[in-house]
Amino acid sequence: MININQQCENIKDGYRPNVGIILSNNSARVLWARRTKHDGWQFPQGGIEPRETVLEAAFRELEEEIGVTAHQVEHIGNTANWLHYDLPRRFRANHFRRNPIKGQKQIWFLFKFLGSDNDVCLNACQQPEFDKWKWVDYWEPATNIVEFKRNVYKKALGELEPFLSYLK
Repeated sequence: MININQQCENIKDGYRPNVGIILSNNSARVLWARRTKHDGWQFPQGGIEPRETVLEAAFRELEEEIGVTAHQVEHIGNTANWLHYDLPRRFRANHFRRNPIKGQKQIWFLFKFLGSDNDVCLNACQQPEFDKWKWVDYWEPATNIVEFKRNVYKKALGELEPFLSYLK
């Protein structure tokens, strides 16, 4: 079981440490966002910086990618262990030239959104990750994510689903 309040190790196993974020409203609908200059949609996610805890990374990614601060969410739950996915070869070379990786390993978080829709700001950073967002049914992302991430999405949603009762 991972301790989300401890710093994360560097890439040792070929997988880049990462966080995935499922942001839910009171109706158990989740924030689904479209990648800028792409037609693909996904949950917010991002790498863990050196000397940063897994939880700190989740809060930083929330703010950078969708403009939502730690004070606007409640941590409902997270996956107990890392979930892994392999990147297709075409992505490995393009994004990680200095540190070649096999894929990413992620701890997934379920946060309850305490703010309003107007608090979501997709241009909170210099290079926005997303250009559009919407609320969708909880399980919709599992069938609408790119194939290479699909198993991780299903595992994360399945592991976090029992926490949905805490959202109301």
